[in-house]
Amino acid sequence: MGNTSNQVIDKKSVKQLFLNSEDFVSVDVDWPTGKGILCYYSSLADVTEVNKQITIIRQRASEKMSNWGKTPVSNVLPYSEDELVKAVCSGQTVIIFLDSKVMLTISVQSSFCRSPEEPGNEQAIRGTHDGFVENTQQNITLIRQKLARNDLVIKSITIGKGTSINLTYLYIDSIANKEVVQLFESRLQEIQKENIMNSGEIQDYFDESVLTPFPQFLNTERPDRVVFNLMEGKIANFINNSPTALIAPVSFFTFYQSSDDFNKRVMIGSFYRLLRIMSLVMALYLPAFYIAVVSFHSEILPIEISKKVKLAINEIPYRPIIEAMIMELFIELIREASIRLPKPIGQTIGVVGGLIIGDAIVSAGLVSNLMVIVVALTAISSFVVPSVEMNMALRILRFPFMLAAALFGFFGMAIGTIVLVIHLLSLSSLKQPYFAPFVPLDTSRFMDVFFRVPYSKFHKQQKTFSFMKKKKGRKS
Repeated sequence: MGNTSNQVIDKKSVKQLFLNSEDFVSVDVDWPTGKGILCYYSSLADVTEVNKQITIIRQRASEKMSNWGKTPVSNVLPYSEDELVKAVCSGQTVIIFLDSKVMLTISVQSSFCRSPEEPGNEQAIRGTHDGFVENTQQNITLIRQKLARNDLVIKSITIGKGTSINLTYLYIDSIANKEVVQLFESRLQEIQKENIMNSGEIQDYFDESVLTPFPQFLNTERPDRVVFNLMEGKIANFINNSPTALIAPVSFFTFYQSSDDFNKRVMIGSFYRLLRIMSLVMALYLPAFYIAVVSFHSEILPIEISKKVKLAINEIPYRPIIEAMIMELFIELIREASIRLPKPIGQTIGVVGGLIIGDAIVSAGLVSNLMVIVVALTAISSFVVPSVEMNMALRILRFPFMLAAALFGFFGMAIGTIVLVIHLLSLSSLKQPYFAPFVPLDTSRFMDVFFRVPYSKFHKQQKTFSFMKKKKGRKS
């Protein structure tokens, strides 16, 4: 396809261009400037509102107004098949003028959108209870209502050739680092994929490393969480038809902050934030610690507990690593089944799997009671994380730590920890350190990361993520 300036334009050729699709409408119209062809997809265009706009634009043309076709929802472009297909497929209504070889585009699409209810995977006890929807404009409205600033910059770009995904990104100009924004925009320009369907594909283009389990973008459907991160100098972006906002740059500890932290009392918010960070240790190391103790280091336990542990595992026909693998995979199966099934049935699967099958496994002598306790505590600890993606990363990393503990005991766990820390230090998010504020060391930001600092103590704009050198004369 291309510019068809020498080709005859009529209804038949236009319908063939859209393969005579059932929902494609093409009709002749009379216009003050000449005859035209009105075309649109009935499944995408808001026909009632389009008729209103056509009446207004026709009146402007009859009065011979200059730029009669340019209104807030319409524009006049030179005719080409590429532009026609792009406009109609995006839900616009197009009038092709045969004599002048131009076309009028009217951007009035029908929209079916759910109400901005609180997302089910990010519920908060206190604070706002609204959430993003599949309409980008409505999502921006939710942010604008909470962030009344004239320096909130909103930009859009079309990416992908086949699907023409519209990506909208936001940042606060006076807070966001200019170099980070430029890097983000340059990577947007590098996306050359033909068809892009969801935000996960966009995320792959921005990740510094796609072969790591750790997320380098924060996914959220909460407007208040986006606002908090924008105030820290980060960039949020949406794609059309998706309720998920991607936020970057982020650090490892960003995923342990919850919207509730900012609404609770200082001591309570700080306690639960520390509790989440400490749950990382239990979620990652508890099964490996159990395997190492039972296999190699039972002498570290008190005699009474050591006897109970030995009695519990004597009847198990295989090594503790196999026992742990069975239970961990069993928990993952229950979780996956509960997600895929309808909610009422999913809850039933959880009860059946956790109580009936779990008790049957222990009674059959396939696993010990202690292993059931360890796996249950580990699962609960991993679900404390506010981020679903970080939760998945921790669950996956348990398995190599369990294997290292089974082979080398505590020494294997130490080696695994060193490898994990080195890996975290090598990661970055939009070229910003992932394991800040530890590397690079910034003691002034420890309080912001680990505690909920009182708002009354704020004397300057809080930035929990800013590592570029400040320009001379610019104050925080």
